[in-house]
Amino acid sequence: MSKKTKNSVNNREFAVIAYCFIGLFLCMMAYFAYFEFVKSEDFINNSYNVRQEAFARTVVRGKIYSADGQVLAETQTGTDGKETRVYPYQRLFAHIVGYSSQTKGRSGIEAWANFNLLRSHAFFLEKAMNQLTDTKSPGDNVITTLSVALQQAAYDALGNYNGAAVVLEASTGKALAMVSKPDFDPGSIEENWDWIVADENGDSALLNRASQGLYPPGSTFKIVTALEFIRENPQSYGNYSYTCSGSVQKEDSRLSCFGGNVHGQVDLKRSFAKSCNTSFANIGLSLDPGHFADTCKGLLFQTPLLADKIETVKSSFVLNRDSSVSEVMETAIGQGKTLVTPLHMAMLTAAIANRGILMKPYVIEKTTDYAGNKVKEYAHEPYGEVLSQKEADILQEYMKEVVEDGTGSVLKDAGYDAYGKTGSAEFGANKGDSHAWFVGYAKKEGKPDIAVAVIMEGAGAGSSHAAPAAKQIFDAYFRE
Repeated sequence: MSKKTKNSVNNREFAVIAYCFIGLFLCMMAYFAYFEFVKSEDFINNSYNVRQEAFARTVVRGKIYSADGQVLAETQTGTDGKETRVYPYQRLFAHIVGYSSQTKGRSGIEAWANFNLLRSHAFFLEKAMNQLTDTKSPGDNVITTLSVALQQAAYDALGNYNGAAVVLEASTGKALAMVSKPDFDPGSIEENWDWIVADENGDSALLNRASQGLYPPGSTFKIVTALEFIRENPQSYGNYSYTCSGSVQKEDSRLSCFGGNVHGQVDLKRSFAKSCNTSFANIGLSLDPGHFADTCKGLLFQTPLLADKIETVKSSFVLNRDSSVSEVMETAIGQGKTLVTPLHMAMLTAAIANRGILMKPYVIEKTTDYAGNKVKEYAHEPYGEVLSQKEADILQEYMKEVVEDGTGSVLKDAGYDAYGKTGSAEFGANKGDSHAWFVGYAKKEGKPDIAVAVIMEGAGAGSSHAAPAAKQIFDAYFRE
């Protein structure tokens, strides 16, 4: 090999090595950038991260505000220097704002935004002076999307029932209210901890039912069943006809309409408005189980909800080609093994209101320094199109009929346009009791559309309990 050829080979090898090192360097820099701007908060927020203790020694934990500027959580320092976390609205925001305790940890926004609240963007000279005088610097504040008025309306609407209520702004995904009952006082979490976790009544008061409570959806699931029928019969769904006699017998399975109602001759819209169980059981038996499962997967069943910061659990849908006739009929009307969270149902409703586009729910609007100067803003973000505009338009029409001449008539002529679906979800070994459901949205010129999901445990019919509760929330929103 000539000297010239040998040098050429050496140069190529050197170039390959150099490019490899450059590539590795760029990858490393990209990872550091990703960690700094995307993942660092998650790591610092981890309860096992000792940096939190270091922050807490030099920073007074910041405040949490509602969207309208009301203090939801703040740290007060006594004359003895002892810091106390105070919650002016006590139980009202218990689950969504959460609690922060040195001995019991954190939950809700107190946990999700821990890094933000323990960080200080005070002027650097002020922080330097505080270090010299052994004084803590004021932490940053978190501004939420939550409305005190709507949170109060939702809380009051649930009354003495356990359950949950979720209110989302359909076009952005902003969580305007999120209530879960039973609740607790976050300001006395340490004193009452043993009593709360003992859970002698089985209430699970620490569980945020709004985003983590799994329930049979009852007739609210007929939104999904109707969508699947439309997808499988795009040209003929409008010709559907069924005669309801109040009950139906298929093989060894018998199913009845709620309350023994007999609906007579119904088309798809009428079946939906009157919440006819036998008609939807008949529809369910005509559907392709595999396609139905795919539709549910596209609507985030069996899938993480991707709600920003909010702790959620997966909804479940169990149906396949081996499912029995009974399982198929029950699944079509929202019973069987199907389980959902109220947040999930609110998201699906918001997507229908938003012409098929689902927005990721979020509850933190921005962070500021203690003087109110913006540190970081969180923009709304679309999850994507979960149903077509045409499909959304059809379901909007059906949900409007529920209000105009169906089970949601309590919302008719309310001073705004309301759309919805009621549900009475049977539970228990004998299926003798029912959770009351309502999911829907409302709109009025000059204000963004809002979507609502309400569940009241063991209350009975959705039309007589959950729909009036939703009306209280809509009324409060449009009064603002």
